[in-house]
Amino acid sequence: MDCPWRSIAIEGVIGAGKTSLARMLAEEIGADLDLEVVEENPFLSRFYEDRRSHAFVTQMFFLLSRYRQQMARTQMDLFGPRVVADYLFAKDRIFANITLDEDELRLYERIADVLDEKIPRPEVVVYLQASTEVLLRRIAWRGRAFERNMDPEYIQTLNEAYNYFFFHYTETPLLVVNTNDLDFVRNRRHYEDLRNNIVEPFTGTRYYAPSWS
Repeated sequence: MDCPWRSIAIEGVIGAGKTSLARMLAEEIGADLDLEVVEENPFLSRFYEDRRSHAFVTQMFFLLSRYRQQMARTQMDLFGPRVVADYLFAKDRIFANITLDEDELRLYERIADVLDEKIPRPEVVVYLQASTEVLLRRIAWRGRAFERNMDPEYIQTLNEAYNYFFFHYTETPLLVVNTNDLDFVRNRRHYEDLRNNIVEPFTGTRYYAPSWS
């Protein structure tokens, strides 16, 4: 399938469906797939049990793993493969601002500022929105062991922070997609309509309006 974008980032809160969409889109447009190494983070399960005690090491693991993966892409030339990623490097600060205390955040920002200067930006970002209730249902449905005791208040706070971040996001074209009533994994019509909106060139911020509604 013809696609004008060489690099696409799919974003959203835990449970929004970003990894599923990234996999489907990468396969269809013949792109490489960059997935966030969530389950490889050795601190994540402890973070969900006690966020305050394990926030900094969890955050630094994610920051550095995302940095290494993104820097590997800078070695590719202009004619390298398309890339679809299930995260945006800049969103790391959303979590940092929620989970870290004042001293930890200052240290984090000093490190993140240096790394961020070297990271290539995607050509387009797709932000998958959902209500907190929908996100919690999806998290429970997929049944990851370290997410079984997810705090609803944490997801609500994260959801609000994501919405704030992307409301002010202007670095690249941005497609905002409300997924509350969207099932692109099991409904081919839903997926194809969303895909067509993603691969259509645009500028600025666009809000997805399904053709089937």
